[in-house]
Amino acid sequence: MATVPTYGLRWLNSGRPWMQNFRRSSILSSAIPAIQDSEESQFDSPKPKTQSYFPKRGQTLELVCESLAFKGKGLCKVADTGFVVLCDRALPGERFVGRVTRKKGNYAEVTKVETISPHWDIVDAPCEYASNCGGCKTQNLSYEAQVRAKEQQVQELVIHVGKFSDKDPEFSSIMKPIVPCDVQFHYRNKMEFSFATQKWLPRELLHEKEDGASGYALGLHAPGFFDKVLNVNKCLLQSEPANTVLAAIQECWRDPQFGLSPYNVHSHDGFLKHLVLRTGRDIKTGLPELMVNFVTSSYKPELLKPLVEKISAIPEVVSIVNNINTSVGSTSVGEQEYILHGKSAITEILRGLTFQISANSFFQTNTHQAEVLYKLIEDCAGLRGDGSEIVLDLFCGTGTIGLTLSRRVRHVYGYEVVAQAVSDARRNAKLNGICNATFIEGDLNKIGENFGKDFPKPDVVISDPNRPGMHMKLIKFLLKLKAPRIVYVSCNPATCARDLDYLCHGVVEQNIEGCYKLKSLQPVDMFPHTPHIECVCLLELR
Repeated sequence: MATVPTYGLRWLNSGRPWMQNFRRSSILSSAIPAIQDSEESQFDSPKPKTQSYFPKRGQTLELVCESLAFKGKGLCKVADTGFVVLCDRALPGERFVGRVTRKKGNYAEVTKVETISPHWDIVDAPCEYASNCGGCKTQNLSYEAQVRAKEQQVQELVIHVGKFSDKDPEFSSIMKPIVPCDVQFHYRNKMEFSFATQKWLPRELLHEKEDGASGYALGLHAPGFFDKVLNVNKCLLQSEPANTVLAAIQECWRDPQFGLSPYNVHSHDGFLKHLVLRTGRDIKTGLPELMVNFVTSSYKPELLKPLVEKISAIPEVVSIVNNINTSVGSTSVGEQEYILHGKSAITEILRGLTFQISANSFFQTNTHQAEVLYKLIEDCAGLRGDGSEIVLDLFCGTGTIGLTLSRRVRHVYGYEVVAQAVSDARRNAKLNGICNATFIEGDLNKIGENFGKDFPKPDVVISDPNRPGMHMKLIKFLLKLKAPRIVYVSCNPATCARDLDYLCHGVVEQNIEGCYKLKSLQPVDMFPHTPHIECVCLLELR
């Protein structure tokens, strides 16, 4: 039997009654938009009973936020109707006036017009951009309340989407309390900033609008806009050395003598597209080391030379690269890459292994909490440690999970669709002297009849899909494979709950029987002040 980990803080289950005593109707309604609003969802979501009340677009309503729902939006009910309304940046306990902006089937969305009384657990947001930036929506909510709300959201989804009964005597032991993050600021090892021809300003600051180079922006996208950038001089989520680099670039890039122009997403002209800052650690000293990646529309190193000279003087900067992206899209991945200063990659240490991180390689964004996450995964895997077991690592990325388990198993087989990630995984295996890991490029959403013939039957399957979750083809394969244990790692609790339902309860409409039992589900807060939630689930063959 695998060890069921018991990480978490029990005090998170206590607190305000609004987190524990939701009415059943409130819980059910919050689960429905959670799935419906997921653009990536492949499956139809449950439909509620027809409601006689439906607000009109442009109508103003006085509302009270009851809880946080999908993507961190505030969930409210229209008085005397029970009709569900979602509002961005509304927090539990807040009474406000909202204007209906869109209707989406069985619920509506509103924009906050005026706050009548503030939310519970209010704190002062330390970041000056918190009220306008889309990165930290809950910075003015106490951290204890943030993780409590995330834990409750996962539980609701498991009950109403995953169809696991909270009346089951084992339910309380299956649902583990959330693991909070000890480091709540400066935890991100990667930040991507965008250049723009005009700073985005909130309505109350429009009188400060500047023209020409003074009005150029380098920062983060305003929520809901691909073409509007909030100028940011400092981000409290990235490392202090990264903020030093950002400040140095902000000081000089608008200087007309340098001839630098931001890319215009409408006219498709201009030079500077993105600035990507990555923080790693020197494996000998343990000190931070930085990679600076300028993403530009063409290769003109002479234009970047003044910036390179300025930031290369910062001791932590060991790599400056230039990715060339000639497409009209907003991606920061380039078709070509040039090294302008120092090394082509930086390093990071995770679970005792060394990983090389290039400009475009995937790596867990919160290194500190990744240590906690990977320990949970290892505990759930329940490995004997005698080197006899086979691990199948699905959606393996750069191989970080599989490689950290490789020391205790006979062999790891990893599958990943991104060619660069597979290349990085193989390189990281070689870097750490690991010979019992095989990484294969393949699309797990398009597996055929022959999938599974290239590896022996695994003792443990690790599945770490992206937000859409697992395709039905893969779920059918796993139900046929019948590995003794599956460790499902999810970054989207809505699709996670759906897939757990299929694996455990089957799909009646397709005559598919489930064959697993959910033994534990552990939420992990990887990204404080954001709506994102990670979950580690252990399933055992019945």
